Amino acid sequence: MSDAGETGLEGIAAWPGERRAAGWVRVDGERATAGPVEAPFPLASVTKVLTSLAVLVAVEEEVLALDEPAGPPGSTVRLLLCHASGLPFEGTEPIAAPGRRRIYGNAGFDILGRLVSERAGVPFATYLDEAVCQPLELRSTALDGSPAHGARSCVDDLLRLGAELLAPARVVAAATLAAAVTPQLPELAGVLPGFGRHDPNPWGLGLELHGSKTPHWMPPQASPRAFGHFGQSGTFLWVDPDAGVACTALCDEPFGRWATTAWPALGASVLARSAVHRGSTL
Repeated sequence: MSDAGETGLEGIAAWPGERRAAGWVRVDGERATAGPVEAPFPLASVTKVLTSLAVLVAVEEEVLALDEPAGPPGSTVRLLLCHASGLPFEGTEPIAAPGRRRIYGNAGFDILGRLVSERAGVPFATYLDEAVCQPLELRSTALDGSPAHGARSCVDDLLRLGAELLAPARVVAAATLAAAVTPQLPELAGVLPGFGRHDPNPWGLGLELHGSKTPHWMPPQASPRAFGHFGQSGTFLWVDPDAGVACTALCDEPFGRWATTAWPALGASVLARSAVHRGSTL
């Protein structure tokens, strides 16, 4: 199914900006798309999904370990991934003790990229390409900047990524992904940019967890186990393992007030039309 009516994606036609594309894929492989699905867009912080997977591959390959020291004193790879290292949004000087607050930011992912690069002996962009992009045949996806926000991709590639996150087979083991979507320090509160403070503000290993957050960029009908990321460039990718569907949208209109209503509405429409079951797929 592609570029057809009644897919749940019709709402993107009313979004601001000149270009927008979206799609969903089910765990059984059925998918629907709208817009220029092969056109690359800057991902902004959706880059963190790709980077997190590359870091998890490095853990599986024993290039590094989740609980080894990394970042500010007392922090670890795990705490960097779940935004609990104490680092601010940008910069290397901590503003809290490790493990005490959920402080969303980019600095920790830049540290992770450098660490993987140093250990593996290749640029992080090369490691990401070999560990994630090549196995998934992501032909339009590349990192040309920060591991936190410097990748470009297209809807077609992100649907391949979403399918892998629904049923891991080519990048990380199912057990590794299950650990990545398990809440890390689940009691921590923190601010979700654009949506305010949440207490708690659950996060996995580089993946934001829906939990019971409201307001939120995912649809309110999504399972508490839904996970993903959004970017300030007007991009998102979420995966609902209970509904058996992943959804992504890319846009050339930066994130703003429009997205706080348009994104959940699109997601609700997609869930209503594409969800196939309410059982665990991880």
